[in-house]
Amino acid sequence: MVPVVDLSRRGVRLADAYVERVAEILRRGTLLLGPETAGFELDFAAWASSASSAPVGAVTVSSGASAIQLALAAIGVGPGDEVIVPAFTAVPTASAVAALGAVPVPVDVMRDTAAIDPVAMATARTERTRAVVVVHLYGRPSPLPLTDLPIVEDAAQAHGALTDHARSAAVAYSFYPTKNLGGIGDGGAVVSADGALLERIRRLRVHGMTEQYVHESVSQNFRLSELEAGWLRMTLPDLAAANERRRTIAGRLRVAAPQLAWHPDDPRHVHHLCVFRAPHRHLVRAWLADHRVATGVHYPLAITQQPAYRHLAHPPCPQAESWAAECITVPCFPELTESEIDQVESSLATLDVDRIAAA
Repeated sequence: MVPVVDLSRRGVRLADAYVERVAEILRRGTLLLGPETAGFELDFAAWASSASSAPVGAVTVSSGASAIQLALAAIGVGPGDEVIVPAFTAVPTASAVAALGAVPVPVDVMRDTAAIDPVAMATARTERTRAVVVVHLYGRPSPLPLTDLPIVEDAAQAHGALTDHARSAAVAYSFYPTKNLGGIGDGGAVVSADGALLERIRRLRVHGMTEQYVHESVSQNFRLSELEAGWLRMTLPDLAAANERRRTIAGRLRVAAPQLAWHPDDPRHVHHLCVFRAPHRHLVRAWLADHRVATGVHYPLAITQQPAYRHLAHPPCPQAESWAAECITVPCFPELTESEIDQVESSLATLDVDRIAAA
């Protein structure tokens, strides 16, 4: 069975180098907010600045969800405020809003791209709306809507897809292990050209502390460990090549199976996930499993369908719910072997969705 992802392959390749780095960190004795974290923030900011209209900085945090949460908090979002989010996204996009006591307002997405619908966004805006979160789903860059609202970009799946990190209030990244720049645990970062915003996030990630045991803001612990930062510093130089490998694999699969309803490509797409849509998803996935190709579903429910968020007032979101009903993820990660890619290609090439649905 060709896996959707196999993190052990990367782990085996990098294990020896990482063991040496861990030993150095342990000898140093600083496990939080030390030189690895500071070094990675500089490295990541330089990486992001290289494709931006203005220099940007980076602050690491404990997860991608906390990156969104703290970015919103830093622009002033608080209890009772509304934040517009796309209805088709991973739940952390909405839970980060709710963690502030604010109200996520899910709106529909575009039928072809699953990017947030700017018309639906404008319609959902009220006097309580304070911000909008734009999600670069699956690694495809989403257009930013024309709005005077602060925008936080959810780039959890889009490392390398963005051409300008200075066009919005902040860009939130995740370093969850499966991401294009994946860590060895949870982690995240906020990137912004706004130095004051980044300083607020630095304070918020350590219980609102400005100096030892002096707390000027109410917050919690959102620190990244030195062990995680060390891994990220080690793997960041490999990101560009890994993204190109993903593009190559995704391109081969699309050429092999043009009959499938693929998530549309883009020159900047980094293919964190390679997704197509099909009715009768369970039958299609079973057929692929029989042909030794594992699949995933990202994501089976829109935010509007999640039990924890059904109470939210929102406009109809038929496109988001349609994406949730039909999306199928196929293997597309850099460590796939040539024989595995061939296997996925040949299986997808003979996949007849209509025939399977009619059977």
